Amino acid sequence: MGKVLGFTQLYPVFSSIGMKRAWILNDLFVTPDARQQGVARALLARAKELGQDTGSRYLMLQTHFTNKKARALYESTGWKLDEEFGYYYLSL
Repeated sequence: MGKVLGFTQLYPVFSSIGMKRAWILNDLFVTPDARQQGVARALLARAKELGQDTGSRYLMLQTHFTNKKARALYESTGWKLDEEFGYYYLSL
């Protein structure tokens, strides 16, 4: 079995406005020795794929405003910040 490099945890929710499933990305973790190697990007890409495969409306996550590395990663992979509430959304 291969070495675990990281994980993401997604929770299904239902968007009553869009009448579709949505996902909350609750955790994104990469082991310290695997960072800066594209693991987080791969996990985000797989989360997006899951959302698309399940006919979901969007994925959503929240991170602290001071977490500049995470925010840069999310924004570089297409996530949009809702500045009113501080959430990131990825429309599918």
